[in-house]
Amino acid sequence: MTALSAQKRAEARIGLVLASPAILLLVLLVVLPVLATAGFSLTDYRLGTQTIGFAGLDNYGTLWNDPRFWQSVGNTALYTLIVVPGSVGLGLGAALLIEGRGWLRPFYRVAYFLPVASTFIAMAIVWEFLMNPSVGLFNQILFALGLPGINFFGNAQTALFSMAAIGIWELTGFNMVLFMAGLAAIPRDLYDACAVDGGESGWDRFRMVTWPMLGPTTFFVAIITMIRAVRVFEVAAVITQGRPEGATEVLLYSIYVQAFQYFNIGYAAALIVVFLVVTALIALVQARFGGGREASR
Repeated sequence: MTALSAQKRAEARIGLVLASPAILLLVLLVVLPVLATAGFSLTDYRLGTQTIGFAGLDNYGTLWNDPRFWQSVGNTALYTLIVVPGSVGLGLGAALLIEGRGWLRPFYRVAYFLPVASTFIAMAIVWEFLMNPSVGLFNQILFALGLPGINFFGNAQTALFSMAAIGIWELTGFNMVLFMAGLAAIPRDLYDACAVDGGESGWDRFRMVTWPMLGPTTFFVAIITMIRAVRVFEVAAVITQGRPEGATEVLLYSIYVQAFQYFNIGYAAALIVVFLVVTALIALVQARFGGGREASR
C-alpha cells in the first residue's frame, strides 16, 4: 500500500512538471493581467500621470450611474440579439445546402468561410463603401429602382442594425463550418431508419433526425456566437466611432474611448472587469449545460 501511494505521488509530481509550462503561460497571460486589471479598477490612475491613488469602488459607482455605459450595454445586447439568431440560422442553412452540393462542396466551403479568414478591418472598410449614402452599391440599387436611399450609418435608427448585418455576414461562415462538423457526425443509418418510418421528404429528415441530433452543436454554436458578438469592436472603431448620438457605441468601443482617448485607465479597467464577468458567465453557461448535453448524448 505504501509503495502504491509513493508511485501515485511520483506520477503526480511528473504530471505537475509536464503541465508546468502550460500553467506558467496561463498565469502570465491570463491570471496576472486579470488581477492587474482588477487592481487598476480600484484606482484613480490616468495614463501619463505620475501618481496613482486608491479609489475603492468609486469607479464602479461612477459606472453604475453613467448613462453612456448603460447605452453601450444596451447597444451590445441589441446587437447580440440580432446577430446570434441571424448568423446561427444562416450558418445552419448554408451547411445544409452545401452538404447536398456534391463535388462543388469544397468551393462553397471556402466561399462562405472567406469572411472569417479575411482581415475584418479591411472588410469593414469595404462594407462602409457598399453602404455609402451617395455612391454605395446598395443605395445605387435603390436609386435604380426609384426608391429613396438609406443613410445606413448616419441615421440613429438604422446604424446599429447595419452593424448587425455586417456581424451576421462575418459569423455565418464560421458557424457554417461548425454545423458541417455536426452534420458529418450524424450516423447515416438514422436517415435510413427515418425513411423506413415514413420520413421521405427532406423536411421529415430534418425534423426527425438532423435537428434533434444537432442539439448539442446548435447550443455550442449559439454560445460561441454570443461571445463573439459581445466582443464586437472593429466595425464601431473603423466605421462609426460610436456615432450617431452614441447609437453604435458598444461596450468594447466604450472601453477603448475611456482608455485611449480620455486616458481614464481606472474607469476603463472597471469596464473591462464588467466585460470579463459577462463573458465568463456566458462561458460558464456553456460549460454547465453544454457539458451536460454532451454527456447525455
